[in-house]
Amino acid sequence: MKPTLLILAAGMASRYGSLKQIQQFGPSGETIIDYSIYDAIRAGFGKIVFIIRKDFEAEFREIFEPKLKGRVETDYVYQEMDAFLGGYPVPADRTKPWGTAHAVLCAKNAISEPFAVINADDFYGKDSFAKMAKFLENSCKPDVYSVVGYQLSKTISEHGSVSRGVCAADGNGNLAEINERTKVYKDGDRIVYENADGSKHELAPETPVSMNFWGFHQNVFDMSQELFKEFLEKDGDKPKSEFFIPIVVDNFIRKKLGVVNVLPTAAQWFGVTYKEDAPGVQASLSALVESGEYPTSLWK
Repeated sequence: MKPTLLILAAGMASRYGSLKQIQQFGPSGETIIDYSIYDAIRAGFGKIVFIIRKDFEAEFREIFEPKLKGRVETDYVYQEMDAFLGGYPVPADRTKPWGTAHAVLCAKNAISEPFAVINADDFYGKDSFAKMAKFLENSCKPDVYSVVGYQLSKTISEHGSVSRGVCAADGNGNLAEINERTKVYKDGDRIVYENADGSKHELAPETPVSMNFWGFHQNVFDMSQELFKEFLEKDGDKPKSEFFIPIVVDNFIRKKLGVVNVLPTAAQWFGVTYKEDAPGVQASLSALVESGEYPTSLWK
């Protein structure tokens, strides 16, 4: 069975200021998602699942269905505030979704095979999709997951702080631990992350980081559902608390349920966290088209 690609596109885009998931960046009006799907199809993925908010659905279908019909199977699932709460009340002051691991959990009933997870607004590159597809087809098991590891210096925005999953690998190339750093940025010639108390900690430029490109066996859904219950009991009343994918992965590793292969890449990541990132993304895509990596129009 061919693997599935789950695209996380339900975010609020609060720092960007608009629905960046469907903004056109390519020379023929392509979104970043278009390039991810194009790379996924040629790597061997057989199905695309969009995780969105329900009020995005009409726009997403209008944009992607005409392009993808006959090329790959598609499905849409919703990350709604009350999904998988199990009776836990939605706090009155909560306005944002529950986080990336909750988004993945919302796709539980749509996926029954090994699958990859990506962000809608990140460009990952051909190499990463090829490596992930090979892993999912040949190596993925209930006790073997994966993550694509990017070099930190190749993932930083010039226009503000970003969130990064900072990885540490063991001698076998498996993930030893991952720490979600929610405020990573350039500080002069250094790259640092900042804690809630304002303290700064330097990170080496070559530090491997997760850009939320994961490879999972479908057993991750049941584990995530149990962990989400624990998360709600502990942090559900905090209006800005988020259930991140690294929480699930850390539990998987810490409890010795299996290993997470780090799939290294030297690719240059780029994405759109801030409005000011947009011209750089357009320039990067244009350069890739000019080099022959992608056709001028992806779907013709």
